[in-house]
Amino acid sequence: MTPEELRSHAAARLSAARSQVPKLTATIGFDGFVDEIIRVVDKSEALNKFTFVPTMARLSERIAGAAGKSTNIQLLVQLTKLGGNGPNMANALASMGLKITYIGNLGYPRLHPVFEPMAKRARIISFADPGHTDALEFEDGKIMLGKHETLGDVNWANIVKRVGLPTLKKLLTTSSFVGYVNWTMLPCMSEIWKQILSKVLPKTEPKHKPVVFFDLADPEKRTAGDIREALDLIQRFGRFYRVILGLNQKEAHEIGKVLGINTADESKDSIRQLAEKIFAALKLEKLVVHPTAYAIAVDAGGSALVDGPFCEKPRITTGAGDHFNAGFCLGNLLGLDKETALLIGVSTSGFYVRTGKSPGVGDLIKFLKSWPPK
Repeated sequence: MTPEELRSHAAARLSAARSQVPKLTATIGFDGFVDEIIRVVDKSEALNKFTFVPTMARLSERIAGAAGKSTNIQLLVQLTKLGGNGPNMANALASMGLKITYIGNLGYPRLHPVFEPMAKRARIISFADPGHTDALEFEDGKIMLGKHETLGDVNWANIVKRVGLPTLKKLLTTSSFVGYVNWTMLPCMSEIWKQILSKVLPKTEPKHKPVVFFDLADPEKRTAGDIREALDLIQRFGRFYRVILGLNQKEAHEIGKVLGINTADESKDSIRQLAEKIFAALKLEKLVVHPTAYAIAVDAGGSALVDGPFCEKPRITTGAGDHFNAGFCLGNLLGLDKETALLIGVSTSGFYVRTGKSPGVGDLIKFLKSWPPK
């Protein structure tokens, strides 16, 4: 099929499966952040009138030019919003109509106000205070400046004490979908996974396995040994779940290096080969890699690649990957083929970066039918 025919096919498949969405349940955890979306001021032309530093390269030049001296950089907060891979993904899936339970550090003993709108769309079980991220956005990417003092409270003891083991067991074994995200920033996540594997999941394989999704979230700052341990734990979840591992392009290179795979080439064909080699090295149901302009999925039947609706000047980029993950996982939950699931994923992120809003299923169908021009 041509790309246009493929998008039309995806819209038809999603439309036909639309009635199944409200029957799907999801449990996601365990991170939580308050995000401030920030632009870096280039010139102040008048009161409340600014131009912004367009690229990270331009900012780096300014900083390098001030080395040995000093400089003043003005930051303009454009939006304060819920943040974290988990809340962004949960919010996106809730917008699509899934029944969501979110477990994480969204404020304790009281929910942080930034998460109150989410609480109207999803069940929230919060057991610790959120982290904070200053997200500096540019045309060519973003710089995430994190304040992580509270993330040590995301640990097994607090989950058991404040969520309860019976509640956790019910949610993780009866949900259609489970998402574990932001392993890199949560220092106790590997231990939490070990405890879930030993104390929560049944010892026998179920006849019908639910889907579980893992997002390591930029593991560059973690050691190779920590990453290998995380990958080993992720594979162990395959006894109870259909395991999907999601990576962006940078993360794919980092995982490739840990696995001893050559990651020097950045071409589209090489990224596809890298995804295939990572999948071959791990015991997974599916691997998905989502660079900015396209996305690749690999399973036992081979690989698929689709181009996305790349946006040169997005309204927002923080959370775009989480929205892609939500759309791709929705396609898998509905039993759709790789290409269709990928198209739902890139459409979800494409809609989000253009509007700053999470799409509903109807929005995705319209987006697939009216693909934005390049």
